[in-house]
Amino acid sequence: MRRFLFAVSMTFIFSSLALAQFQPSGTVECIAPANPGGGWDFTCRSVGKLLNDLGLVDRPVKVTNMPGGGGGVAFANVVAQRNDDNNLIVAASPATTLRLAQGQYGDFSGEDVRWLGALGADFGVIAVAADSPYMTLDDLIEAWRNDPTSAAVGGGSAVGGQDHMKVLVLAKAAGLDPTSIRYVPFDGGGEALTSLLGGFVQVFPGDASEISGQLEAGNIRILAVLAPERLGGALAEVPTAKELGYDVEWLVFRGFYVPAGMSDEAFAWWSETMATLEASEEWAEARAQNNLGKFFRAGDEFDSFIKAQIQDLRQLSTDLGLIQ
Repeated sequence: MRRFLFAVSMTFIFSSLALAQFQPSGTVECIAPANPGGGWDFTCRSVGKLLNDLGLVDRPVKVTNMPGGGGGVAFANVVAQRNDDNNLIVAASPATTLRLAQGQYGDFSGEDVRWLGALGADFGVIAVAADSPYMTLDDLIEAWRNDPTSAAVGGGSAVGGQDHMKVLVLAKAAGLDPTSIRYVPFDGGGEALTSLLGGFVQVFPGDASEISGQLEAGNIRILAVLAPERLGGALAEVPTAKELGYDVEWLVFRGFYVPAGMSDEAFAWWSETMATLEASEEWAEARAQNNLGKFFRAGDEFDSFIKAQIQDLRQLSTDLGLIQ
């Protein structure tokens, strides 16, 4: 027992020393793998701001938007060119794990990066413009049933990506042919929302955090949230798809991966720093303002969560005919 306690104590001491010894040197960078305005961009900018505001880093965090390939351009950049960068974090979500599950990042896999952690839970929404003729989700489903091309969908992911999948699983739950509904891909939720407001598409299958500003401005209407129960705040009166008879949920973790070659000392520091940020009152306020739920995973628990999600999404993609 004494030897066991000694080993535990030494592990704690070495871990503490690693945290004490590492500090980011220079500017920390967060890559958002899409254009400004979407969920990845929100993750980088909100967390980056709080890292600086809380004094966890000593200078403003640089946010770099790197769109392309449903996150594939950023993933390849990190793996091939910045594999040992201790100052780099990259926004991640099920859009990332879905593309990995489908093999859309070429020869890269989830093993080519380190999964840092998730700080909150977002949920999918089905949104239309404020002046849309579709007042309810049933209205939209009925329109698709009569003419699948009557309401085009614009999402912030590639074909077969996260936003597209929300529509595919919704259509399947409604007894429709998922492949009959027209989907238009954009590089990020911001572009897709702009297209919705411009009338180029009629439906946006985004995330709750993405639509807060446009919802507050009265520019859009939310037909349903893809959550297990109603959300709070501005979305408190919006029904879930399940309430309306469509057995669909879409949880969107908001988190990060880092280069696989990041040092253990740096990774330990980043893990501890994210835990500190997640426990802060400031992050709780940011979650509430952006319709995020409490959801924290880090370390081995997050790594296991990611691997399980990749397997689940691979099976779902197979079931929907997106991959063989």
